[in-house]
Amino acid sequence: MAKAKIQKKSTDTDMTPFVDVAFLILSFFIMATKFKPSEPVPIETPNSVASQVMPDNNAVMMSIDKDNKVYFSVMSKSDIQKGKDIIKEAAKRAGVTITDADLSQYQDGEMIGMPFNKIKGYLALPAAQRAKVAQDGIPVKDSATSELVNWIGAAKYVFSGDQLKYLVKGDNSSKYPTFGAIIDAMKRNDEQKYNLVTMPQDAPAGTELYQERLKGK
Repeated sequence: MAKAKIQKKSTDTDMTPFVDVAFLILSFFIMATKFKPSEPVPIETPNSVASQVMPDNNAVMMSIDKDNKVYFSVMSKSDIQKGKDIIKEAAKRAGVTITDADLSQYQDGEMIGMPFNKIKGYLALPAAQRAKVAQDGIPVKDSATSELVNWIGAAKYVFSGDQLKYLVKGDNSSKYPTFGAIIDAMKRNDEQKYNLVTMPQDAPAGTELYQERLKGK
């Protein structure tokens, strides 16, 4: 009895549709990805051995540059509106009106270091132009007129009901009086706890933290 001859077919797969899909996905991520804005000034923090990772959500950061200028930034992942609301509320407490239209160029996590009498004009600039502006710094030296008090109070108000974390990041060259002014502004808002942001380094060999990090690798 004759056997049926099975026709051999090519096993080659046309990859063109898959390549097209890959490029479509890549294009989507390129257009949808939101890049973190660069800091307006470089801040070189002290080194430290720490086991905690800096939070990137539900947190506000007060930064001090080498010239002792203070900046305020909001970290609220996937909720840029909270940053805008804090700016509006802080300005309102200082008698300045900021609208959503004024904040159309605001970027998530952006460092703001302008006094309230200049903040409106600063925010009106395009993002690329703002990055080139040397900000004056938030006034903090006079505890009676410290504008940072308004920023912290506004953050507490906007994040009401959430566990808000306070971060303080200081340059190696910054002076203690500025740091003390930040702590005073927090105390005036009944806030006592904060975290210092430093440059992490390896734990000394043989220590408990060193052994924990070895296990985690």
